[in-house]
Amino acid sequence: MARFAYFAGIDWGSETHQVCVVDSDGQTLGERAFGHSGAGLAEMADWLLTTTNAQPHDIGVAIEVPHGPVVETLMERGFTLHAVNPKQLDRFRDRWSPAGAKDDRRDAWTLADALRTDGQAFRRLDPQAPEIVELREWSRIASDLSRDQTRLVNRARQQLWRYYPQFLKLESNLARPWVRELWNLASTPEKARRIRARTVASLLKRHRVRRISAEDVLERLREPAVSLAPGTTQAAVAHLQVVWSQLALTNQQLTRAYREMDRLTAAVSGSEEESGTPGQRDVDILKSLPGIGRIVLATLLAEAHDAVSRRDYQALRCLCGVAPVTRRSGKSVIVVRRLAAHNRLQDAVYHWAAVATQHDAISKAKYAALRARGHRHARALRSVADRLLKVACAMLENRTLFDPGLKRQVRPA
Repeated sequence: MARFAYFAGIDWGSETHQVCVVDSDGQTLGERAFGHSGAGLAEMADWLLTTTNAQPHDIGVAIEVPHGPVVETLMERGFTLHAVNPKQLDRFRDRWSPAGAKDDRRDAWTLADALRTDGQAFRRLDPQAPEIVELREWSRIASDLSRDQTRLVNRARQQLWRYYPQFLKLESNLARPWVRELWNLASTPEKARRIRARTVASLLKRHRVRRISAEDVLERLREPAVSLAPGTTQAAVAHLQVVWSQLALTNQQLTRAYREMDRLTAAVSGSEEESGTPGQRDVDILKSLPGIGRIVLATLLAEAHDAVSRRDYQALRCLCGVAPVTRRSGKSVIVVRRLAAHNRLQDAVYHWAAVATQHDAISKAKYAALRARGHRHARALRSVADRLLKVACAMLENRTLFDPGLKRQVRPA
């Protein structure tokens, strides 16, 4: 870690940010609160320079939250920022307050002093390329939209089950556009009895649906309807009209999010090509791995860009939650699941491993062996993901694409 002449700690808040500055001997030079605004953050940066009478690169800044306007403003001014896990900050605080006392001023001072004495426990924050910042935001937007889509589909399914259960036999994924358009044509069993097969056939052809014919659609929709109390059908139809309109907008926004993710992923790959580094590009290497698709690739590049750039396998497995936690005391040894992990990376590698077990023979065999030993599904997938991360780091180090037959090659004696 670089040596600094001064150390600042920032206790981040929604309205005000408490700042404390200490020198290399631990003496407090000043402390002050700044409002969360453009003028307040600019004043914070100026105050740090005035209080220390030093250049930005001589001041180490410690903060809990590794992102946001405070981080971006100070990095733009040339300060070197370091992030620490809130759990670690809690332990640092206990060194000076065994009784558990806590306030903003104490936290700011603890951050500054801990960076001075235990800088190795902090993670340095480096400026990231604009493509990575945008990709991270679009991947999160896509994740939120996907959850919204699932919520709306569940609402639609509940209403159809309420008055029109035969409609549910047509398609399990109610988010598909042709399902919504078919419902507009036959929103009730009475309308389904009046619709013509030619109209349904035209709809299926327009959406390229071949697994079911127009005759099969009409046969299922015209099954005996559920006997309902007066007004139930009208109420359910009104509810579904609102849900379908929201679902149409969500699908449109999700399509745009996926398009932006593809564009930004290509931009990241292009920036690697411009750097002139020999060998395969990181994006192409990760994309060649079995089980990695658009969403997993974007999540790895956006949420774990620093670890991927460093080829840091240990950091990646901790961030993704696949590294277990061992608690050893005397003769007692307990291995438990790691809960302190990045939620988005955790979900991404879970689905990555699940798909890899279907398309990669080694991953499939590893999963089967773990299940045979009595491990549960999620536990087995975490081990599969752990191996995939190790393979990915090795490929990134060697700058080679994934070769599924490499492990089966017999080496000469």
